[in-house]
Amino acid sequence: MTFSLRVIVPAVALVLAAPLAAQANDPARAPVQTLDDGLLAIMKGGKALGTAGRAARIGPVVDQTFDVALITRLSVGPDWLKVAPADQTALVAAMRRLTVAQYAANFDSYGGESFKIDPTVETRGSDKVVRTTLAAPKGDPVAIGYRLRQSGGSWRIVDVYYKNAISQLATRRADFATIFAKGGAKALISHLNDLSAKGGR
Repeated sequence: MTFSLRVIVPAVALVLAAPLAAQANDPARAPVQTLDDGLLAIMKGGKALGTAGRAARIGPVVDQTFDVALITRLSVGPDWLKVAPADQTALVAAMRRLTVAQYAANFDSYGGESFKIDPTVETRGSDKVVRTTLAAPKGDPVAIGYRLRQSGGSWRIVDVYYKNAISQLATRRADFATIFAKGGAKALISHLNDLSAKGGR
C-alpha cells in the first residue's frame, strides 16, 4: 500500500501540532501572562510612576498571580508550625510587601523589552512549570521559570526559577532558617520588612 507525501506530511504535522496547541491553551499559562503584562506596564510607567506608583500598579497583579500565603509557609518550612497565628499573618503580609517591592525596584524602566512564554508546559506531580524568556534589544535574554499550583480552582505561582535553575523558594528557605533559629518569627518579620524598605535587595 502506498501513500502520497502530500497526504502524509500534512497529517503528521497535524498530529504533532495538536499537543502543542493544547499546551498553548493550558490554564497555567494565564497567570504568567498576567504577570508579564503587569511587569511591562510598570516598566513603561518607569520613573513617571516612581517606586510607589509601580508598587501600587503591580501589587494587585501579585495578589492575582501568586499564592503568597503558601509561598510564605513553604519558605519558612517546618518552623511554620511553631509560629503563632498573628505572626503567621504578619509574615504573609511581609512576604507580599517584599514581592511587590522587588518587582517595583527591578522593573523600573522600559527599553524595548518583551516576554515570550514557552508553549510547552511541564507537569511535575500536581504542579506545572511555565517557562518564559525576557528579551531586550541589548544584552542576553533571561530565562525565568514559574512553578504553579492550583488553589481555589485557579493556578497560582508558588516558586520562581531564575535562569530556569535557581529556585527562589529554596534560596529563601535557607536564609529564613538561619534568621528564625536566631530570633524566631519576629526576627524574620523584621528582616522581610527591612528588605522591602531597601527595594527587596
